[in-house]
Amino acid sequence: MTKDVQITVDCADPAGLAVFWAEALGYRVQPPPPGFDSWDAALEAFGVPREQWNSRSAILPIEGPRPRIFFQRVPERKIVKNRLHLDVRAAPGLEGDDRMAALETEATRLEALGATRAYRIEPDAARMESGFITMRDPEGNEFCLD
Repeated sequence: MTKDVQITVDCADPAGLAVFWAEALGYRVQPPPPGFDSWDAALEAFGVPREQWNSRSAILPIEGPRPRIFFQRVPERKIVKNRLHLDVRAAPGLEGDDRMAALETEATRLEALGATRAYRIEPDAARMESGFITMRDPEGNEFCLD
């Protein structure tokens, strides 16, 4: 039986990272429960202490069967390279210079949202490499533009 998957990201600022990734992936921040016009109103009504209001957030796909992405606040900062990362498919079907130009365009867009560049790998048929750009989200989590 096929299972649904949710991707969970440990972070310091769930609301901020949710906004970044919603923009990066074309998702939307999960809306508050029915009957509430904001998460603040819902959390206040539920009696959640104010210091817990930014302890979690989530984003949902706008269309299609894609996973929910959940962001949870943790006390420790990111220190080493991720063991698991996202590949953002920004140039499907493109090769060579066209592929790298599309990846550069997306990298520039994401930098404006708070991402930073780590490095770029050029296409190289001898190494079976199609080319990609590794980036970091606003909290330093690595992801690749592929």
